[in-house]
Amino acid sequence: MAAHRKPRQRPMAGGTARTAATIALASAATATGLDGTGHAEPQLTPGQVRAEVAELYRQAEAATEKYNGAKEEADEARQRLKGLQDRAARSQGRLDEARQALGSAAAAQYRSGGLDPAMQLALSDDPDRYLQNAEFVERAGDRQGAAVRRVRSRLREIEQLRGAARVELNSLRTRQAELQRHKRTVTGKLGSARRLLSRLTPQERSRVGGSSDRATRSAGARDTLAAPAPATAQAPGPRAAAAVSYAYRKLGSPYVWGATGPNAFDCSGLVQAAYRSAGVSLPRTTYSQIAAGRRVSRSELLPGDLVFFYAGISHVGIYVGNGRMIHAPNPSAPVRVAPLDEMPFAGATRVV
Repeated sequence: MAAHRKPRQRPMAGGTARTAATIALASAATATGLDGTGHAEPQLTPGQVRAEVAELYRQAEAATEKYNGAKEEADEARQRLKGLQDRAARSQGRLDEARQALGSAAAAQYRSGGLDPAMQLALSDDPDRYLQNAEFVERAGDRQGAAVRRVRSRLREIEQLRGAARVELNSLRTRQAELQRHKRTVTGKLGSARRLLSRLTPQERSRVGGSSDRATRSAGARDTLAAPAPATAQAPGPRAAAAVSYAYRKLGSPYVWGATGPNAFDCSGLVQAAYRSAGVSLPRTTYSQIAAGRRVSRSELLPGDLVFFYAGISHVGIYVGNGRMIHAPNPSAPVRVAPLDEMPFAGATRVV
C-alpha cells in the first residue's frame, strides 16, 4: 500500500512546486507594478514610444482644456460670490441705520409716556399748541411705520443675498473639485510621457515635439527669419495682423500647461494672449474659442484665423499662411511654426 501511495504524492509535490513558483512570479510582477521599478514592460521601438507619447500629450491637452474651463468658471463664481458678499455688507449697513432710527423713535415714544390723545388734550394748558403737536406726532408715527417697513425690506434683501451667496459658494466648491480632478489627469499623463521619453536618446526625444523632418524644420526656420510681414499683409484686418505679429514674437517660448503668457503658454493660452494684445477678448478654452468668431473652411483660411484639431477640439493654433500655423505643441516642443497637416484638422474660425 505504501508503495502505491508514493507515486501519487510525487505529482502532487511537483504541482505544489509549480504553484509556488507561479505565485512567486505573480507576486514579483505585482510588486513590480506597484513600485514602478520593474522591467517587465514590453520593449517598444523609438517610433512606438513617440506614438505613445504623442497620444499621452493629446490626452493631457484635452484634460488641460477642461482644467482651463473649470478654472475660468471658478474665477467667475469667485467674482460673483465676492459681489454678493459686498452687496450683503452694504445692505447690512443700511439695515443697521434703519434699526438705529427705529430705536430712536421708540425711545422718544417711551419718554413721551404714550398718554391717550384725548387725555393729553384735557390736561393741556394750551389746547392749540397740543393740537399742533398732535399733528406732528401723527406724522412721526407715519415715519416710524416707514422705518419698520425699511427694516423688514433690508432683512429680506440680506436673506436673499445670503441664499444666492450659498449657491455661488457651492458652485465654486464644485469647480474647485473639477480643477483638482483635471489637474491629476494632466499630471498623470505628463508623468507617463516623461517616463516613456526617458527610454529615448536625446536625438530621438528631439523628434517628439511634432514633425521633425528636415524640410519642415527648414520651412519653420524660413518663417522665423521672414517674420511676420508676408502673413500680416495677407491678414483680413489690423487686429488679426497684430495677433499674428504677437505669435511670431513668441516663437521659442516654452509650453506650460495652463499658462497664458507672457513668457510661457499652452495652446489656447497662446491664442488668447495673441488676440488680447490686439485688443480682442477671447474665451479661455479651445471648445469656446471655436465659437468665438465666424466659421471658415480650410480653403478660405487667412493669416490670423484660428485653426482647431482633433475631434474633441482639444488643440488650436494661429494660421500664418502657406498651409502653416504657429502653435504651442506640448511640453517637448516650444512655440513653433508647423504644418496644418501635423494633426487631424477639425475646423477654423475667423475672429475679426
